[in-house]
Amino acid sequence: MLLSSGFSSSGKAITVDVVMEEIITAHKKKQDVLFIAIAGPPGSGKSTLAKTLAQRMANYKEGYCCIIPMDGFHFDNDRLIADGRLDIKGAPETFDRHGFVQLIDDLKMGICSAFPTFDRDADAVVPNSGMIPKNVSIFLFEGNYLLFNEDGWADLSMKWDASIWLDVPQDVLEARLIQRWLDQGMPKDQALARARSNDLVNTERIIAKALPSTWVISNENP
Repeated sequence: MLLSSGFSSSGKAITVDVVMEEIITAHKKKQDVLFIAIAGPPGSGKSTLAKTLAQRMANYKEGYCCIIPMDGFHFDNDRLIADGRLDIKGAPETFDRHGFVQLIDDLKMGICSAFPTFDRDADAVVPNSGMIPKNVSIFLFEGNYLLFNEDGWADLSMKWDASIWLDVPQDVLEARLIQRWLDQGMPKDQALARARSNDLVNTERIIAKALPSTWVISNENP
């Protein structure tokens, strides 16, 4: 982690504005593309934070920031059905970790122009639907397993110049996750079952195996 470039000490609770200022300051000092991870359990607000940071950074410089969601590396449903893992979709075993790592390495070498995204309504990956700006200075990666201390995943933490962990109470996470499935059209009993049997199981695993981050941002609003 790029703490030597003036980032706050690891784990210190801090505001979004301060994080943005420190990222921009670090980029000015390093004069190189920065790779920043935004990690946390399902429903913690990773994509919202990434969009907020990107929008504010756009005011500083157009094309400055690019968001890369890890959700674009879900294995497709046909494969998960064949593997008997569709009911645990969202667990680390249901992601293409090797493909994700290859993308990061390609971006570091400057040989990648597109990345896959995830269509939540269709519950499917959309290949090459995200485009890399020509003069991008900061990549914001967001996903559940970017700071995850299990075999095959822990080494990801070495690829980030800095990282953000979103700290959210579990009752707030549960409410958000249930609402997510309700918004997808699920009946309430199915939404409760999906959140409690899968999402919250992953949540406990992610929190228990979380690696240290550069910054911790509290996100407690329901």
